[in-house]
Amino acid sequence: MTFHLNLSVMTPGHFRTAWRLPHADPLAYLDIDHFRRLARIAEDAKIDAVFLGDGPALRGEIEDGPGTGLDPLVLLGHLAAITTHLGVIVTSSTTYNSPYNLARRFSSLDHVTKGRAAVNIVTTGTPAAAANFGLAEHPGKRERYRRAHEFLDVVTRLWDGWEPGAIVADKESGRYADPDRIHKIDHVGEFFSVAGPLPVTAGPQGRPVIVQAGGSADGLALAGRFADVVFTAAQTQAKAVAFRDDVRRRAARAGRHPDDVKVSLGVVVLVAETEAEARRREQELYATLPVENLSAALVANLGLPPEKFGPDDPIAFADLPDTVPEGAFSAGFNASTRALIAEGPRTPRELVQRGAGGAGHRLLAGSAEQVADDLQAWFEAGTADGFTVMPADTAVDFANFARLVVPILQDRGPFQTGYGHPTLRGRLLARSTEGALS
Repeated sequence: MTFHLNLSVMTPGHFRTAWRLPHADPLAYLDIDHFRRLARIAEDAKIDAVFLGDGPALRGEIEDGPGTGLDPLVLLGHLAAITTHLGVIVTSSTTYNSPYNLARRFSSLDHVTKGRAAVNIVTTGTPAAAANFGLAEHPGKRERYRRAHEFLDVVTRLWDGWEPGAIVADKESGRYADPDRIHKIDHVGEFFSVAGPLPVTAGPQGRPVIVQAGGSADGLALAGRFADVVFTAAQTQAKAVAFRDDVRRRAARAGRHPDDVKVSLGVVVLVAETEAEARRREQELYATLPVENLSAALVANLGLPPEKFGPDDPIAFADLPDTVPEGAFSAGFNASTRALIAEGPRTPRELVQRGAGGAGHRLLAGSAEQVADDLQAWFEAGTADGFTVMPADTAVDFANFARLVVPILQDRGPFQTGYGHPTLRGRLLARSTEGALS
């Protein structure tokens, strides 16, 4: 069996303070040549897709480092245009988009990329986004997820609106299409009224791949019903295995086959030629972190009083509230951190460092052999169907992972040596070992 590999092009990296390092270009996140270089590296390594997280608001962290920057649809659409096989996973919000426009954009992207398009569905946790879209306040989590369910119901029905054979293109008779095979959806619901149909047929994948991230009960319900790939965080193997099993059960309860949904586990990777070099670079990155601020934010996200736990005060599992706080920025990251504390007390500093700045994804640092060993071991333990690799310092770790780690995984067998299917859906959901493309 093989696993998928997606690479995040987040710049300067998933240590968001990596821009402070001497070699870093603080403006790289706006430089198209930088991203073009990354895309070519990824395709040469036979990476399945590149991914970019995003949010529809400028967050307060801009004082400390670059934000998400360029619109991901524009950026990743361009990267798809300069590559042949590489998939693109574009983050879009169901809270701050309309279903018809999103369905048309991604159906169009699927056509122009010849089947390499994926949408990463988020409900947006940033309250500042509301004011950018004319709302007095950011909708609550339950409302956002009700909207997301209806949103994806509309989008998928729009994508399915053209039957095969709807385009006749009979030059002799002059009949171009059969209207009886093109269906309106006439949807009227709590949030949307959408007639349809789309003005474009289904693309090469039928539907673009739907990626979803959300660790709350509402997020998992959405994943079970709609997601092809679920992006998640886990600090322990046991937590990752339990999450994957839960997602598969939810898919089955929604009337789907469990294999119809795949789990992509996010891992922040720092890799070097030797372990000693990786540890040296790890300490350099730690030195860029505003540990006091990040520790306080992490403690508050766990539902604890920041004044009670300084950076070096151990947090035991007994200190944690019984449930994830309602106001936690990410239920998935919160649960991941709680699972780590359950194994033994951890200080906020340790948690910030292990989470590459406190975001919640596991930091994996070491030599190429160590990184390859770790990914293979986690896959064989049933934690995921593949990994979204999130470079610690994109300027260095993106290329290092592709150059040093991928060949080891290809030699051992867990990762593809060629693109075995022309579409992203075919590679992620029904991987074939035959007919690999060069």
